Amino acid sequence: MTEIPPPRSGLPPDISVWDPLLRLVHWSFPLLIPAMWWTAENDKWALHKRLGLVLLGLLVFRAVWGFLGPETARFARFVKSPKVVLAYLRGGAGKSAHHIGHSPLGGWSTMVLLGAMLFQVSLGLFAGDPFDGTTGPLNPLVGVALADIITEVHETFFWVIAGLIALHLAAICFYAARGDDLLSPMVGGSRPPAEGAVGIGPVPWVRGLLACGLAAGLALWVAYGAPPLT
Repeated sequence: MTEIPPPRSGLPPDISVWDPLLRLVHWSFPLLIPAMWWTAENDKWALHKRLGLVLLGLLVFRAVWGFLGPETARFARFVKSPKVVLAYLRGGAGKSAHHIGHSPLGGWSTMVLLGAMLFQVSLGLFAGDPFDGTTGPLNPLVGVALADIITEVHETFFWVIAGLIALHLAAICFYAARGDDLLSPMVGGSRPPAEGAVGIGPVPWVRGLLACGLAAGLALWVAYGAPPLT
């Protein structure tokens, strides 16, 4: 008769890496970007503009959360100097057991992708042609000629976004092949325990509500054409 091994009690719990608000924003991007491409390709401009404003709000939240959020969400925590990034690439700093969150290289990759998306959505706010009714909410603030240039850049720059996303996915696959699962922690928020690793602790929900309010307020203000506040 085969003995059933006793349950493995006493194992340390998983440690928290990513907070729920950051994960919600993160997983909104792979839904919004293809949807915005599809709406543009199929002339669904009203929906395209609404999705663009949602994306703007999410990016503003992520920027604010980079200062108010938990440790792994903060820019100061994962944006490292070039010296640290080079050391990481050479196999030095950044690979210790207590490291959680973005690696030094991953931190810069995240900043580039966020910056590119913010640049793209900012272009969209001014893009369009008022003579065919397809304009961003801030289009009246620029002339027709400048709006035409912005529109062309907006259309072309999407493929830069697509390329960065492809690199992001390739990096995830590369680390997965090396046994470093980056996907599961971003889904569930936690990773298995490791020696010396410390989780992020409780989520600062009050600061989260403040960040959400600021992001929603700015997106709504832009949607109305950024009227004077006085």
